[in-house]
Amino acid sequence: MKRRLLTVLLAGVLAAALTGCGGSDKGGDSGSDSGSGSEDSGSKSVKVAASATPHAEILEEAKGLLEAEGYELEVTVFNDYVQPNEVVESGDFDANYFQHIPYLESFNEEKGTHLVNAGGIHYEPFGIYPGTKKSLDELEEGDAIAVPNDTTNEARALLLLQDNGVITLKEGAGLNATVNDIEENVKNVEIVELEAAQVSRVVDEVAFVVLNGNYALEGGYSVKSDAIAYEKSDSEAAKTYVNVIAVKEGNEENEGIQALVKVLKSDDIKKFIDEKYDGAVIAFEE
Repeated sequence: MKRRLLTVLLAGVLAAALTGCGGSDKGGDSGSDSGSGSEDSGSKSVKVAASATPHAEILEEAKGLLEAEGYELEVTVFNDYVQPNEVVESGDFDANYFQHIPYLESFNEEKGTHLVNAGGIHYEPFGIYPGTKKSLDELEEGDAIAVPNDTTNEARALLLLQDNGVITLKEGAGLNATVNDIEENVKNVEIVELEAAQVSRVVDEVAFVVLNGNYALEGGYSVKSDAIAYEKSDSEAAKTYVNVIAVKEGNEENEGIQALVKVLKSDDIKKFIDEKYDGAVIAFEE
């Protein structure tokens, strides 16, 4: 009797061990394949970490289109700008969609990660909006224009004013430009530097304001109908601050990532972006 009981117990232990091995193998098969798309029961998937707006919204719209390419798109929303990069670096996710290239490069340098741009998808343009005046043709000697005062946003605002003939910056100032880099200011326009969130609140006090997309929306402006001018897709700022699909270096050519980028740059997604965001988000044209 004891011998029979011992045999049964040993058989149970062996069966449990075999089940554990099987479970481990399955878990390995269903993990991320670092950008090529994960596989589970024969289906392929691409796991993307994203910010809620507009990134996750755009990805949700892309799900059906990517399914037609043979991939299931899994989107997870993150509320910070650190974890989405960490989970791609670790291989837990295939890609992320929330950041522009300067942030990606800064993150790599600071954290020692190896993330690269797999494709530029959209940018959120700066625009010149009316204050006390409705057209740049009305600009007069000594008029004031309000711009954001932080380094990146101020440079973009100044470049936009230069593109529209208001000022001329010193050669090479580019995306590091400040008011000290203004070389020509024919009408002696006063550049009023304010914290970005405050710029839209002085529209009754200055001739024009220069706003980025989210603050324009908060201020009740439509980029398409209200902006006097805005950053074009071929502008230096748009090319630099385009929001990208980021992957771990070496995975940018994987089929799942290429399919995702193809879908996000499709005419269907461009139409969705144009109709939903009213110019506050613009599909990037390379």
